[in-house]
Amino acid sequence: MAKEKTRFVCQSCGAVHPKWQGRCEGCGEWNTLAEEAPPPTRGPGPAAKAGGGRRVEFVGLKGESAPPPRIPTGIAELDRVLGGGLVAASAVLVGGDPGIGKSTILLQAAARIASAGRRVLYISGEEAVEQVRLRAARLGLTDSPMALAAATALRDIVASLEGEADAALVVIDSIQTVWLDALESAPGTVAQVRACAAELIRLAKARGFAIVLVGHVTKEGTLAGPRVLEHMVDATLYFEGDRGHQFRILRAVKNRFGATDEIGVFEMTGTGLVEVANPSALFLAERRGNVSGSAVFAGIEGTRPVLVEIQALLSPSSGGSPRRQVVGWDSGRLSMLLAVLEARCGMSLGQNDVYLNIAGGLRIAEPAADLAVAAALVSAATDRPTDSGAVYFGEVGLSGEVRQVAQAESRLREAAKLGFSAATLPRRVARGGKAAAPPASMALNETGHLADLVAVFAEKSVKPRRAGP
Repeated sequence: MAKEKTRFVCQSCGAVHPKWQGRCEGCGEWNTLAEEAPPPTRGPGPAAKAGGGRRVEFVGLKGESAPPPRIPTGIAELDRVLGGGLVAASAVLVGGDPGIGKSTILLQAAARIASAGRRVLYISGEEAVEQVRLRAARLGLTDSPMALAAATALRDIVASLEGEADAALVVIDSIQTVWLDALESAPGTVAQVRACAAELIRLAKARGFAIVLVGHVTKEGTLAGPRVLEHMVDATLYFEGDRGHQFRILRAVKNRFGATDEIGVFEMTGTGLVEVANPSALFLAERRGNVSGSAVFAGIEGTRPVLVEIQALLSPSSGGSPRRQVVGWDSGRLSMLLAVLEARCGMSLGQNDVYLNIAGGLRIAEPAADLAVAAALVSAATDRPTDSGAVYFGEVGLSGEVRQVAQAESRLREAAKLGFSAATLPRRVARGGKAAAPPASMALNETGHLADLVAVFAEKSVKPRRAGP
Protein backbone atom coordinates (compact mmCIF):
# COMPACT_ATOMS: atom_id res chain seq x y z
CA MET A 1 0.00 0.00 0.00
CA ALA A 2 1.42 3.33 -1.00
CA LYS A 3 2.28 5.68 1.85
CA GLU A 4 -0.10 8.59 2.16
CA LYS A 5 1.64 11.81 1.30
CA THR A 6 1.36 14.86 3.53
CA ARG A 7 1.56 18.50 2.65
CA PHE A 8 2.57 21.65 4.46
CA VAL A 9 0.04 24.49 4.57
CA CYS A 10 0.82 28.09 5.54
CA GLN A 11 -1.35 29.10 8.51
CA SER A 12 -1.23 32.74 7.40
CA CYS A 13 -2.17 32.68 3.71
CA GLY A 14 -3.13 29.04 3.04
CA ALA A 15 -0.41 28.35 0.45
CA VAL A 16 0.43 24.64 0.02
CA HIS A 17 4.05 23.42 -0.08
CA PRO A 18 5.29 19.87 -0.80
CA LYS A 19 7.88 20.02 1.98
CA TRP A 20 8.58 22.05 5.07
CA GLN A 21 10.55 25.26 4.80
CA GLY A 22 11.13 28.12 7.15
CA ARG A 23 9.62 30.85 5.00
CA CYS A 24 6.34 30.72 3.07
CA GLU A 25 6.79 31.59 -0.57
CA GLY A 26 3.22 32.85 -0.81
CA CYS A 27 3.14 35.55 1.86
CA GLY A 28 6.74 35.74 3.06
CA GLU A 29 5.93 34.87 6.68
CA TRP A 30 8.36 32.76 8.73
CA ASN A 31 7.54 29.58 10.68
CA THR A 32 3.91 29.42 9.55
CA LEU A 33 3.95 26.04 7.75
CA ALA A 34 2.10 23.18 9.44
CA GLU A 35 1.85 19.58 8.28
CA GLU A 36 -1.61 18.50 7.19
CA ALA A 37 -3.07 15.47 5.49
CA PRO A 38 -4.35 16.12 1.97
CA PRO A 39 -8.12 16.19 1.48
CA PRO A 40 -9.64 13.00 0.06
CA THR A 41 -9.73 12.96 -3.69
CA ARG A 42 -13.16 12.65 -5.24
CA GLY A 43 -14.04 11.86 -8.78
CA PRO A 44 -16.29 14.01 -10.91
CA GLY A 45 -19.93 14.08 -9.94
CA PRO A 46 -22.84 12.98 -12.08
CA ALA A 47 -23.30 16.47 -13.49
CA ALA A 48 -19.68 16.66 -14.60
CA LYS A 49 -19.82 13.18 -16.16
CA ALA A 50 -22.98 13.97 -18.03
CA GLY A 51 -21.56 17.31 -19.15
CA GLY A 52 -24.83 19.16 -18.47
CA GLY A 53 -26.78 20.95 -15.80
CA ARG A 54 -29.78 23.11 -15.09
CA ARG A 55 -29.92 26.36 -17.01
CA VAL A 56 -29.45 29.46 -14.87
CA GLU A 57 -32.03 32.23 -15.25
CA PHE A 58 -30.65 35.72 -15.92
CA VAL A 59 -32.51 38.88 -14.92
CA GLY A 60 -31.96 42.58 -15.41
CA LEU A 61 -30.51 45.07 -12.96
CA LYS A 62 -33.76 46.99 -12.58
CA GLY A 63 -36.21 45.55 -10.12
CA GLU A 64 -37.97 46.08 -6.83
CA SER A 65 -36.71 44.29 -3.75
CA ALA A 66 -37.43 44.95 -0.11
CA PRO A 67 -34.49 45.68 2.20
CA PRO A 68 -33.34 42.68 4.25
CA PRO A 69 -35.10 42.32 7.60
CA ARG A 70 -32.97 43.41 10.55
CA ILE A 71 -32.60 42.05 14.06
CA PRO A 72 -31.82 45.02 16.35
CA THR A 73 -29.27 44.19 19.02
CA GLY A 74 -30.46 46.86 21.45
CA ILE A 75 -26.99 48.46 21.42
CA ALA A 76 -27.09 51.58 19.22
CA GLU A 77 -23.36 51.69 18.49
CA LEU A 78 -23.30 48.03 17.46
CA ASP A 79 -26.37 48.51 15.26
CA ARG A 80 -24.66 51.49 13.61
CA VAL A 81 -21.63 49.40 12.69
CA LEU A 82 -23.81 46.56 11.37
CA GLY A 83 -25.86 48.97 9.26
CA GLY A 84 -29.02 48.84 11.34
CA GLY A 85 -28.82 45.45 13.05
CA LEU A 86 -28.14 41.82 12.24
CA VAL A 87 -29.55 40.45 9.00
CA ALA A 88 -31.27 37.07 9.02
CA ALA A 89 -29.26 34.26 7.37
CA SER A 90 -26.07 36.37 7.45
CA ALA A 91 -22.60 35.59 8.80
CA VAL A 92 -20.59 38.12 10.82
CA LEU A 93 -16.93 37.69 11.78
CA VAL A 94 -15.69 39.60 14.86
CA GLY A 95 -11.94 39.83 15.52
CA GLY A 96 -9.71 41.62 17.99
CA ASP A 97 -6.87 41.27 20.47
CA PRO A 98 -7.28 38.98 23.49
CA GLY A 99 -9.19 40.68 26.28
CA ILE A 100 -10.39 43.57 24.11
CA GLY A 101 -14.07 42.84 24.75
CA LYS A 102 -15.29 40.58 21.91
CA SER A 103 -17.04 38.06 24.14
CA THR A 104 -18.38 40.80 26.39
CA ILE A 105 -20.13 42.80 23.67
CA LEU A 106 -21.53 39.67 22.01
CA LEU A 107 -22.85 38.35 25.31
CA GLN A 108 -24.53 41.70 25.96
CA ALA A 109 -26.05 41.80 22.48
CA ALA A 110 -27.19 38.17 22.64
CA ALA A 111 -28.84 38.74 26.02
CA ARG A 112 -30.76 41.79 24.76
CA ILE A 113 -31.96 40.01 21.63
CA ALA A 114 -33.09 37.05 23.73
CA SER A 115 -34.90 39.38 26.12
CA ALA A 116 -36.80 40.77 23.13
CA GLY A 117 -38.42 37.36 22.61
CA ARG A 118 -36.08 35.77 20.03
CA ARG A 119 -34.34 32.42 20.31
CA VAL A 120 -30.58 32.97 20.84
CA LEU A 121 -27.94 30.23 21.13
CA TYR A 122 -24.49 30.99 22.54
CA ILE A 123 -21.91 28.23 21.95
CA SER A 124 -18.57 28.68 23.69
CA GLY A 125 -15.52 26.66 22.72
CA GLU A 126 -13.02 28.48 24.89
CA GLU A 127 -14.83 28.67 28.23
CA ALA A 128 -16.95 26.34 30.26
CA VAL A 129 -20.59 27.09 30.89
CA GLU A 130 -19.86 28.19 34.46
CA GLN A 131 -17.26 30.69 33.26
CA VAL A 132 -19.75 32.27 30.88
CA ARG A 133 -22.31 32.38 33.68
CA LEU A 134 -19.85 34.23 35.91
CA ARG A 135 -19.33 36.86 33.19
CA ALA A 136 -23.08 37.14 32.70
CA ALA A 137 -23.55 37.66 36.44
CA ARG A 138 -20.93 40.41 36.43
CA LEU A 139 -22.72 42.09 33.52
CA GLY A 140 -26.14 41.71 35.14
CA LEU A 141 -27.50 39.40 32.41
CA THR A 142 -28.47 36.32 34.40
CA ASP A 143 -32.20 36.88 33.82
CA SER A 144 -31.83 36.67 30.03
CA PRO A 145 -33.57 33.64 28.45
CA MET A 146 -30.70 32.93 26.02
CA ALA A 147 -29.50 29.32 25.69
CA LEU A 148 -25.88 28.49 26.51
CA ALA A 149 -23.68 25.52 25.63
CA ALA A 150 -20.00 24.56 25.55
CA ALA A 151 -18.89 22.49 22.54
CA THR A 152 -16.04 22.25 20.06
CA ALA A 153 -16.95 19.28 17.84
CA LEU A 154 -18.48 20.50 14.58
CA ARG A 155 -20.70 17.44 14.20
CA ASP A 156 -22.25 18.02 17.63
CA ILE A 157 -22.80 21.71 16.93
CA VAL A 158 -24.40 21.08 13.54
CA ALA A 159 -26.66 18.35 14.94
CA SER A 160 -27.79 20.67 17.73
CA LEU A 161 -28.46 23.60 15.39
CA GLU A 162 -30.43 21.45 12.95
CA GLY A 163 -32.83 20.63 15.78
CA GLU A 164 -33.51 24.33 16.44
CA ALA A 165 -36.31 25.46 14.17
CA ASP A 166 -36.84 28.97 15.56
CA ALA A 167 -33.27 30.14 16.25
CA ALA A 168 -32.69 33.81 15.32
CA LEU A 169 -29.04 34.20 16.37
CA VAL A 170 -26.15 31.79 16.95
CA VAL A 171 -22.83 32.92 18.43
CA ILE A 172 -19.73 30.72 18.03
CA ASP A 173 -16.91 31.74 20.38
CA SER A 174 -14.56 31.07 18.73
CA ILE A 175 -14.18 29.55 15.25
CA GLN A 176 -10.55 28.57 15.95
CA THR A 177 -11.68 26.12 18.64
CA VAL A 178 -14.17 24.24 16.45
CA TRP A 179 -12.80 21.09 14.83
CA LEU A 180 -13.96 18.49 12.32
CA ASP A 181 -12.93 14.89 12.98
CA ALA A 182 -12.74 14.12 9.24
CA LEU A 183 -9.58 16.25 9.05
CA GLU A 184 -6.38 15.13 10.73
CA SER A 185 -5.07 18.65 11.31
CA ALA A 186 -5.31 20.32 14.69
CA PRO A 187 -8.05 22.82 15.58
CA GLY A 188 -7.23 26.36 14.45
CA THR A 189 -5.30 25.32 11.36
CA VAL A 190 -6.19 26.63 7.92
CA ALA A 191 -7.98 23.45 6.85
CA GLN A 192 -10.02 23.19 10.05
CA VAL A 193 -11.06 26.85 10.11
CA ARG A 194 -12.01 26.81 6.43
CA ALA A 195 -14.06 23.61 6.65
CA CYS A 196 -15.81 24.44 9.93
CA ALA A 197 -16.66 27.99 8.91
CA ALA A 198 -18.00 26.88 5.53
CA GLU A 199 -20.29 24.29 7.13
CA LEU A 200 -21.59 26.69 9.78
CA ILE A 201 -22.25 29.45 7.23
CA ARG A 202 -23.99 26.98 4.93
CA LEU A 203 -26.22 25.89 7.79
CA ALA A 204 -27.03 29.51 8.70
CA LYS A 205 -28.05 30.29 5.12
CA ALA A 206 -30.21 27.16 4.93
CA ARG A 207 -31.93 27.56 8.32
CA GLY A 208 -32.29 31.36 8.16
CA PHE A 209 -30.57 32.37 11.41
CA ALA A 210 -27.82 34.96 11.79
CA ILE A 211 -24.48 33.57 12.91
CA VAL A 212 -21.63 35.49 14.57
CA LEU A 213 -18.16 33.93 14.54
CA VAL A 214 -15.48 35.16 16.93
CA GLY A 215 -12.01 35.03 15.37
CA HIS A 216 -8.54 35.21 16.86
CA VAL A 217 -5.95 37.64 15.53
CA THR A 218 -2.25 37.21 14.86
CA LYS A 219 0.52 39.27 16.43
CA GLU A 220 0.30 41.61 13.43
CA GLY A 221 -3.37 42.30 14.24
CA THR A 222 -4.90 40.42 11.29
CA LEU A 223 -7.46 37.66 11.63
CA ALA A 224 -5.87 34.26 12.11
CA GLY A 225 -6.63 31.49 9.65
CA PRO A 226 -7.16 31.55 5.90
CA ARG A 227 -7.90 34.80 4.16
CA VAL A 228 -10.83 33.09 2.47
CA LEU A 229 -12.63 33.20 5.83
CA GLU A 230 -13.14 36.97 5.46
CA HIS A 231 -14.50 36.44 1.95
CA MET A 232 -17.00 33.83 3.12
CA VAL A 233 -18.73 36.02 5.70
CA ASP A 234 -21.06 38.94 5.02
CA ALA A 235 -19.48 41.36 7.50
CA THR A 236 -16.10 41.60 9.21
CA LEU A 237 -15.76 43.68 12.39
CA TYR A 238 -12.55 44.54 14.20
CA PHE A 239 -12.20 45.61 17.82
CA GLU A 240 -9.50 48.26 18.21
CA GLY A 241 -8.01 49.82 21.32
CA ASP A 242 -5.55 49.21 24.10
CA ARG A 243 -6.41 46.85 26.93
CA GLY A 244 -5.07 49.45 29.37
CA HIS A 245 -7.34 52.14 27.90
CA GLN A 246 -11.05 52.39 28.66
CA PHE A 247 -12.12 53.19 25.08
CA ARG A 248 -12.89 50.52 22.49
CA ILE A 249 -13.49 51.09 18.79
CA LEU A 250 -15.56 48.59 16.80
CA ARG A 251 -14.85 49.08 13.09
CA ALA A 252 -16.55 47.46 10.09
CA VAL A 253 -13.92 46.66 7.46
CA LYS A 254 -16.42 44.73 5.33
CA ASN A 255 -20.20 44.85 5.31
CA ARG A 256 -22.47 43.64 2.54
CA PHE A 257 -25.49 45.21 4.23
CA GLY A 258 -24.06 48.55 5.37
CA ALA A 259 -21.26 51.08 5.15
CA THR A 260 -17.66 50.00 5.52
CA ASP A 261 -15.26 51.80 7.88
CA GLU A 262 -18.20 52.65 10.12
CA ILE A 263 -17.19 52.77 13.78
CA GLY A 264 -18.87 52.30 17.10
CA VAL A 265 -17.30 53.72 20.26
CA PHE A 266 -17.57 51.96 23.60
CA GLU A 267 -16.19 52.48 27.08
CA MET A 268 -15.11 49.48 29.14
CA THR A 269 -16.54 49.61 32.65
CA GLY A 270 -16.95 47.18 35.50
CA THR A 271 -20.38 46.23 34.21
CA GLY A 272 -19.37 45.67 30.59
CA LEU A 273 -19.10 47.82 27.50
CA VAL A 274 -21.10 51.05 27.56
CA GLU A 275 -21.82 52.81 24.26
CA VAL A 276 -20.56 56.35 23.75
CA ALA A 277 -23.13 58.44 21.89
CA ASN A 278 -20.84 61.49 21.39
CA PRO A 279 -17.27 60.23 20.92
CA SER A 280 -15.93 63.64 19.86
CA ALA A 281 -16.72 65.18 23.24
CA LEU A 282 -15.15 62.19 24.98
CA PHE A 283 -11.94 62.28 22.93
CA LEU A 284 -11.53 66.00 23.64
CA ALA A 285 -12.60 65.91 27.30
CA GLU A 286 -9.05 66.15 28.70
CA ARG A 287 -7.62 68.44 26.04
CA ARG A 288 -5.62 71.51 27.09
CA GLY A 289 -5.68 74.18 24.40
CA ASN A 290 -2.69 76.19 25.67
CA VAL A 291 -0.03 73.53 25.04
CA SER A 292 2.14 73.52 21.94
CA GLY A 293 2.17 70.44 19.73
CA SER A 294 -1.60 69.86 19.89
CA ALA A 295 -4.17 70.22 17.08
CA VAL A 296 -7.78 69.11 16.69
CA PHE A 297 -8.57 67.07 13.59
CA ALA A 298 -12.09 67.00 12.17
CA GLY A 299 -12.28 63.52 10.64
CA ILE A 300 -14.85 61.18 9.15
CA GLU A 301 -15.15 57.59 10.32
CA GLY A 302 -17.64 55.80 8.09
CA THR A 303 -20.65 58.13 8.03
CA ARG A 304 -19.89 59.79 11.36
CA PRO A 305 -17.80 62.96 11.88
CA VAL A 306 -15.36 62.57 14.74
CA LEU A 307 -13.13 65.20 16.32
CA VAL A 308 -9.91 63.96 17.88
CA GLU A 309 -6.79 65.56 19.31
CA ILE A 310 -3.45 65.00 17.58
CA GLN A 311 -0.39 65.44 19.78
CA ALA A 312 3.20 65.95 18.59
CA LEU A 313 6.42 66.23 20.54
CA LEU A 314 9.87 67.15 19.20
CA SER A 315 13.04 66.70 21.21
CA PRO A 316 16.75 66.91 20.29
CA SER A 317 18.08 63.54 19.20
CA SER A 318 20.80 62.08 21.41
CA GLY A 319 21.97 59.53 18.84
CA GLY A 320 22.91 59.48 15.21
CA SER A 321 19.53 58.26 13.99
CA PRO A 322 16.49 60.30 15.13
CA ARG A 323 13.47 58.33 16.32
CA ARG A 324 10.03 58.44 14.69
CA GLN A 325 7.46 57.02 17.09
CA VAL A 326 3.80 57.00 16.00
CA VAL A 327 0.68 55.78 17.82
CA GLY A 328 -2.61 55.67 15.91
CA TRP A 329 -1.36 56.92 12.53
CA ASP A 330 0.73 55.77 9.57
CA SER A 331 4.46 56.15 10.27
CA GLY A 332 5.22 56.35 6.56
CA ARG A 333 2.89 59.32 6.17
CA LEU A 334 4.60 61.06 9.08
CA SER A 335 7.97 60.69 7.36
CA MET A 336 6.47 62.17 4.20
CA LEU A 337 5.11 65.21 6.07
CA LEU A 338 8.44 65.81 7.78
CA ALA A 339 10.17 65.71 4.38
CA VAL A 340 7.65 68.18 2.91
CA LEU A 341 8.11 70.56 5.84
CA GLU A 342 11.87 70.50 5.34
CA ALA A 343 12.00 70.59 1.53
CA ARG A 344 9.05 72.91 0.80
CA CYS A 345 8.73 75.04 3.94
CA GLY A 346 12.36 75.49 5.03
CA MET A 347 11.98 73.91 8.46
CA SER A 348 14.88 71.94 9.95
CA LEU A 349 13.43 68.93 11.73
CA GLY A 350 15.77 66.14 10.68
CA GLN A 351 17.85 66.17 13.88
CA ASN A 352 14.88 65.87 16.22
CA ASP A 353 13.16 62.84 17.68
CA VAL A 354 9.51 63.03 16.64
CA TYR A 355 6.68 61.50 18.64
CA LEU A 356 3.09 61.55 17.35
CA ASN A 357 0.03 60.33 19.22
CA ILE A 358 -3.69 60.18 18.45
CA ALA A 359 -5.38 60.80 21.80
CA GLY A 360 -8.13 58.43 22.88
CA GLY A 361 -6.83 55.25 21.22
CA LEU A 362 -8.43 55.94 17.83
CA ARG A 363 -6.57 54.86 14.68
CA ILE A 364 -6.80 57.31 11.79
CA ALA A 365 -6.27 56.20 8.20
CA GLU A 366 -7.73 58.97 6.03
CA PRO A 367 -5.31 61.42 4.32
CA ALA A 368 -7.42 64.36 5.53
CA ALA A 369 -5.46 64.25 8.80
CA ASP A 370 -2.30 65.53 7.05
CA LEU A 371 -3.02 69.21 7.74
CA ALA A 372 -3.82 68.60 11.42
CA VAL A 373 -0.65 66.55 11.87
CA ALA A 374 1.37 69.26 10.15
CA ALA A 375 -0.17 71.89 12.44
CA ALA A 376 0.78 69.83 15.50
CA LEU A 377 4.33 69.37 14.22
CA VAL A 378 4.83 73.07 13.39
CA SER A 379 3.31 74.04 16.73
CA ALA A 380 5.73 71.74 18.56
CA ALA A 381 8.70 72.98 16.50
CA THR A 382 7.96 76.68 17.08
CA ASP A 383 6.74 76.16 20.67
CA ARG A 384 3.56 78.07 19.89
CA PRO A 385 0.16 76.52 20.61
CA THR A 386 -2.53 76.29 17.98
CA ASP A 387 -5.76 78.22 18.29
CA SER A 388 -7.77 76.41 20.96
CA GLY A 389 -10.98 77.08 19.05
CA ALA A 390 -9.80 75.86 15.63
CA VAL A 391 -9.96 72.51 13.83
CA TYR A 392 -7.83 71.33 10.92
CA PHE A 393 -8.39 69.00 7.98
CA GLY A 394 -6.89 68.64 4.51
CA GLU A 395 -4.59 66.39 2.49
CA VAL A 396 -1.01 67.50 1.86
CA GLY A 397 0.78 66.68 -1.41
CA LEU A 398 4.50 66.21 -1.99
CA SER A 399 4.84 69.73 -3.35
CA GLY A 400 3.28 71.13 -0.18
CA GLU A 401 -0.14 71.92 -1.64
CA VAL A 402 -3.20 71.35 0.51
CA ARG A 403 -5.80 69.30 -1.33
CA GLN A 404 -9.53 69.20 -0.75
CA VAL A 405 -11.24 66.33 1.05
CA ALA A 406 -14.77 64.94 1.09
CA GLN A 407 -17.65 65.73 3.46
CA ALA A 408 -16.32 69.11 4.58
CA GLU A 409 -19.80 70.26 5.61
CA SER A 410 -20.23 67.36 8.07
CA ARG A 411 -16.83 68.08 9.60
CA LEU A 412 -17.65 71.77 10.07
CA ARG A 413 -21.06 71.05 11.57
CA GLU A 414 -19.57 68.68 14.13
CA ALA A 415 -16.91 71.23 15.06
CA ALA A 416 -19.49 74.00 15.45
CA LYS A 417 -21.66 71.72 17.61
CA LEU A 418 -18.76 71.26 20.04
CA GLY A 419 -18.06 74.99 20.27
CA PHE A 420 -15.21 75.45 17.79
CA SER A 421 -15.23 78.82 16.06
CA ALA A 422 -12.58 78.44 13.31
CA ALA A 423 -11.40 75.88 10.79
CA THR A 424 -8.23 75.66 8.72
CA LEU A 425 -9.07 73.77 5.56
CA PRO A 426 -8.15 73.51 1.85
CA ARG A 427 -8.84 76.57 -0.25
CA ARG A 428 -11.03 74.88 -2.86
CA VAL A 429 -13.33 73.46 -0.22
CA ALA A 430 -14.02 76.94 1.09
CA ARG A 431 -14.59 78.40 -2.38
CA GLY A 432 -16.12 75.46 -4.22
CA GLY A 433 -19.49 76.06 -5.78
CA LYS A 434 -20.81 72.61 -4.83
CA ALA A 435 -19.85 72.85 -1.18
CA ALA A 436 -22.68 73.85 1.14
CA ALA A 437 -22.43 76.97 3.28
CA PRO A 438 -20.51 76.46 6.54
CA PRO A 439 -22.09 77.20 9.92
CA ALA A 440 -22.49 80.92 10.54
CA SER A 441 -20.36 80.76 13.68
CA MET A 442 -17.35 79.23 11.88
CA ALA A 443 -14.50 81.33 10.49
CA LEU A 444 -12.79 79.58 7.57
CA ASN A 445 -9.04 79.99 7.11
CA GLU A 446 -8.17 78.97 3.57
CA THR A 447 -4.80 77.29 3.15
CA GLY A 448 -3.48 76.56 -0.32
CA HIS A 449 0.06 75.57 0.65
CA LEU A 450 1.73 74.18 3.75
CA ALA A 451 4.01 77.24 3.83
CA ASP A 452 0.94 79.37 4.63
CA LEU A 453 0.35 77.28 7.75
CA VAL A 454 4.00 77.61 8.79
CA ALA A 455 3.80 81.37 8.34
CA VAL A 456 0.88 81.58 10.79
CA PHE A 457 3.00 80.07 13.58
CA ALA A 458 6.32 81.66 12.69
CA GLU A 459 4.75 85.01 11.72
CA LYS A 460 7.41 86.67 9.55
CA SER A 461 10.31 84.28 9.98
CA VAL A 462 10.57 80.56 10.61
CA LYS A 463 12.53 79.72 13.75
CA PRO A 464 12.16 76.01 14.38
CA ARG A 465 13.65 74.30 17.39
CA ARG A 466 16.99 72.70 16.51
CA ALA A 467 18.92 69.88 18.10
CA GLY A 468 21.86 70.76 20.28
CA PRO A 469 22.86 74.15 21.68
